[in-house]
Amino acid sequence: MKLSVRCAGLAALAALLATACAPQTATNSSSDKDEKTGTLRVWLFQEVGNTPKEKVVDSVVAAFEKAHKGTEVDVEYIPIDTRAQRVKAAFNDPASAPDVMEYGNTDTAGYVKDGGLLDVTEEFGDWSEAKDTDPTAKQSVTVDGKVYGAPFYVGVRALYYRTDVFEELGLSAPKTMDELASTAREIRAAKPDLYGLVVGGAYTYGAMPFVWANGGELASGKGGSYASGLDSPQAQKGIKAYTSLFGDDNCPAAKCAGMGGNDTISAFAAGKAGMAIGGDFSHTAVEAGKVKGKYAVVPLPGVKSGSIAPAFAGGNNIGVLKSTSHRTLAVELMEQLASKKTQTELFDAMGFLPTFTDVRQDVASKEPFVKPFVRTLSAGTKFVPASPAWAQIDSSLVLPTMFQEIISGKKDVAAASEDAAKKMNTAFGSAG
Repeated sequence: MKLSVRCAGLAALAALLATACAPQTATNSSSDKDEKTGTLRVWLFQEVGNTPKEKVVDSVVAAFEKAHKGTEVDVEYIPIDTRAQRVKAAFNDPASAPDVMEYGNTDTAGYVKDGGLLDVTEEFGDWSEAKDTDPTAKQSVTVDGKVYGAPFYVGVRALYYRTDVFEELGLSAPKTMDELASTAREIRAAKPDLYGLVVGGAYTYGAMPFVWANGGELASGKGGSYASGLDSPQAQKGIKAYTSLFGDDNCPAAKCAGMGGNDTISAFAAGKAGMAIGGDFSHTAVEAGKVKGKYAVVPLPGVKSGSIAPAFAGGNNIGVLKSTSHRTLAVELMEQLASKKTQTELFDAMGFLPTFTDVRQDVASKEPFVKPFVRTLSAGTKFVPASPAWAQIDSSLVLPTMFQEIISGKKDVAAASEDAAKKMNTAFGSAG
């Protein structure tokens, strides 16, 4: 096996889960070859603290090479924050492209539109382990009913809260969104040096559950016919619920309007907030902060008592490039990298949540901190529109701009959401 790590510039995992960058143009090249020997090139993402991931991958590769004489696997770890440029170049130059590639799940539709990913619907259907894939995870590799990869891991958010603060103030973990807001204000009133629930005007994936829990949708439709749902009464109710949390009685707009997800978790970990909405991938950062041993996690509550707000299912997938000249081998390697065995080992090594429901239950029984995230996943998660337009919508900050216009008082919820919906619809229309 040849292993090459050529690039510096590490990016936090959370950044991957909150961004999507698809190449803008590609040549849509495909190979009619299916060679059974030779070198397979693999691109995987370079994580912060990548060595444990490398060890798991090395084991997979060693077994694959042993089972396929005359085959060599060359693994390269690429920086997450420059992946868009690398992938665009690969799509345009098949000679330099990998055979197998890890990619962010919000990138799927854009990569499919650009003709870079191989349709593996038939192989995925024949794969014995695929039947246990979480439905939302499968949705993240599906565009217009066709499958373009295998889910690799998933990430969701839940509610972190300070057990010491709650005990001191005689509070219980909130069971509804209304209780979440009132509890946040109670904390802020009793302890003005703390944010009650730290929120961010640029924290798109922390805000989405409020829209979904109130019955709203980001958009409806499929393929090239998506239409924004941000201006519906249900979505507007959720937007109002989220933006009402920005104020001196919880999280002052002057400090919180510009915050993103990393900022809110940093504030919570530093002991500056009573509650925060954070991911399973935030656990390590919180454990390393001042609140270690003084916090707990529960699913983010929904509108009705005992319900769980739908969370955004972030994460990564493994796909095969259409230009590969080793189709059979590449698909098999994809399945080995995304297998139940590998996902279990990656959870142990990196904390990545498995995409198989049975494997996820197994790891939750071993690691208590995973349980509220598994409960959130089991309750039902949501995903962004499977449209290549999402990358444009995300990168042009349509949702954060809407939130910040409302928070600043520049526009009311109706006007801001209507403007945001128009921007989304323009992007959907231009995406075709």
